[in-house]
Amino acid sequence: MMMMSPVLLLLLLGLLCFICLRRKRRPGEPPLVSGWIPFLGRALDFGRDAQAFLQEQRRRHGDVFTVHLAGKYLTFILDPLLYPSVVRQGRQLDFHQFADTVAPPTFGYPPVRKGFPGLSEQIIRSFQLMQGEHLGVLTESMMGPERGRRHEGMEDMREDFQRFDRMFPLLIAQVPIGLLGRTRAVRSKLIDRFLPDRMSSWTGTSQLIKTRSKLLEQHASLRDTDKGAHHFAILWASVGNTVPACFWVLYFLLRDPEALQAVRQEVLEVLRQSGGEFSPEKDLALSREQLDSMVLLESSISEGLRLSSASTNIRVSQEDFSLRLDAEHSVSVRKGDVIALYPQSMHMDPDIYQDPQSFRYDRFVQDGRVKTDFYKSGQKLKFFLMPFGSGTSMCPGRYFAVNEIKQFLSLVLLYLDLDLQPGQNRVSLDYGRAGLGILLPNADVRFHYRLRAASQSPAE
Repeated sequence: MMMMSPVLLLLLLGLLCFICLRRKRRPGEPPLVSGWIPFLGRALDFGRDAQAFLQEQRRRHGDVFTVHLAGKYLTFILDPLLYPSVVRQGRQLDFHQFADTVAPPTFGYPPVRKGFPGLSEQIIRSFQLMQGEHLGVLTESMMGPERGRRHEGMEDMREDFQRFDRMFPLLIAQVPIGLLGRTRAVRSKLIDRFLPDRMSSWTGTSQLIKTRSKLLEQHASLRDTDKGAHHFAILWASVGNTVPACFWVLYFLLRDPEALQAVRQEVLEVLRQSGGEFSPEKDLALSREQLDSMVLLESSISEGLRLSSASTNIRVSQEDFSLRLDAEHSVSVRKGDVIALYPQSMHMDPDIYQDPQSFRYDRFVQDGRVKTDFYKSGQKLKFFLMPFGSGTSMCPGRYFAVNEIKQFLSLVLLYLDLDLQPGQNRVSLDYGRAGLGILLPNADVRFHYRLRAASQSPAE
């Protein structure tokens, strides 16, 4: 009889262990979608097109089901009418466990909740400096005279940021940075830009960054590189999704001349009502109040976010328990499992948004105000647009981010004439970042631009 090779024997033993240890659905648990590939489960299918994959599972199993993805079990809840049940379940479902697991190794700082008592809570409180009365100061500083003067070598920084950002999905998936080529060196270069001795020479620094710097300085065991890594994480949070969001809104506006004209005219009208006139030969500064009154522009941004965002709202189960979804339905959840809301399935639901694949710049406007009444199955939705998360995981800088996008688009539309070069295929979403926020386009877009002439009619 022929002897079995050691390699083949190990493979067979591994397959046997996988079959024996493969998770089985328990009574009361949602349908289980496990796949046949050990560890990966259905990760490859999800990565190719998350929205299509989830909709296929929805057709098979309903609105609640569990999927094996890269060693984790995620229970997806796709009915937005059930979202409030998850968001308000704070004791047994926790967001911070996930964030504390993936963020430190991604950005290169030690876990905050271990060894630094109170620091995490202080950092969270500092985010209030991006909201309320502080938002106006922060917003207006973005258009102040200090902009553009702070850093040298911005082109190198941009290239390094893009190199890091391309690896970001793998880092969040907890692939060791040592396996990702030069990513560690690139990250170190970016962190070096935020070392305390370099930041001490900055001028015009926001109160948010000053406060965070003071908080970090209170902990002697934090190295300078750890502090720089914290600031680098803020950079990524403020740019990583805002820039692609700006792209998508501008791209959709350029494809819709009526929308482009309406939004440009609104910006000009806001300036007139404030007693000012626009001239392409002068610098322009927009206040928070002016930005708040740009309803069509805000609606265009909301519509762009609806069409391009693919974030996943994640909560980690702290114990085995029964999750009450509504008055009639509960599901059993195991400790360590992930509860996931995937708002893109809601954003593309024709029962909520008529013709959901189309860009409608005024979709979020009603009677001259921001529209907030959206319904599914005749019931008003508490959550209808979720590019910034929900509950404790909601982005604390969401108001500032929207104002940044408004500022960028206002300046572009007022100072420049743009049009897409003819003969290009319409770009679509690249699902390589599914679950992480705003998706990137699957191809570059070519366009023409020129400065608007001083003699040009403002409304043209």
